[in-house]
Amino acid sequence: MINWKGFFTSYRLWRRRWFYPLVSVVVALSLCLGTPMSARALDFLPLLLQGVQVLQLSNISERQEVDLGKQMNQQLQSGEIRLSRNSELVRYVEQIGRRLAANSDRSNMPYTFQVVEDDAINAFATLGGYVYVHTGLLKAADNEAELASVIAHEIGHIGGKHLVKQMRQRAIASGIASAARLDRNQAVGLGVELALNRPRSRQDEFDADQRGLRTLTRAGYAQSGMVSFMQKLLRNGSGPSFLSTHPATSDRINSLQRMINSQPSSGRDGLDSNTYKANVRALVR
Repeated sequence: MINWKGFFTSYRLWRRRWFYPLVSVVVALSLCLGTPMSARALDFLPLLLQGVQVLQLSNISERQEVDLGKQMNQQLQSGEIRLSRNSELVRYVEQIGRRLAANSDRSNMPYTFQVVEDDAINAFATLGGYVYVHTGLLKAADNEAELASVIAHEIGHIGGKHLVKQMRQRAIASGIASAARLDRNQAVGLGVELALNRPRSRQDEFDADQRGLRTLTRAGYAQSGMVSFMQKLLRNGSGPSFLSTHPATSDRINSLQRMINSQPSSGRDGLDSNTYKANVRALVR
């Protein structure tokens, strides 16, 4: 005997789940096709039919951001960078990173901290909490507070969603996206390119400095670490991409010093240079 009651219940559920959304899409496309916007609708139709995932960068969700970060990480590892296999070194950087992340503006983000085998004094961040620190930077820092200050700065870029904003601006300017809608594969490639070959804008760098200093302070590290590391690189004439020449490093140092003077901290962690250098020399070869 057929259970007609169960049959009609299942049918109603199916209709709500599939039929009504499908009708909504068809109606929306019909309205578009009947207006001067038909060209844009026709451009979007093949994407819809092919199942291509289009991202709205102006309103990207945290889940989408994390997924993009994972894909960017895969692309970076496929040839752009070489990650360190020194588990003890990676664990050390992760320990600092997680301490900072817990005190950041986006502490709920699932952060991933990785070490790149590269002598360049550099660090960078992509999307979804992915932060990369070069071995060259580990050797250049005099103490843990200086290293933590750079990691905090990169976490600041993630907190301000600066790469997402830059991706949106570049996509529209280059004509590969309209109203910041971008195919996922294009978004991944664009994000990797911008992360490796920035500089950021003046406003983004100052914002990352401010967010980074706040994170560094909350985590109990010495505020002076951020200033001393910038001063050292300025004296040595070094110009890694995370210390963009726009704005000038000297301007950023002055701005940081004003912030420290207005909001001093008793935190002194990370200033033991002898212990740091001994540990780094043992781990980084």
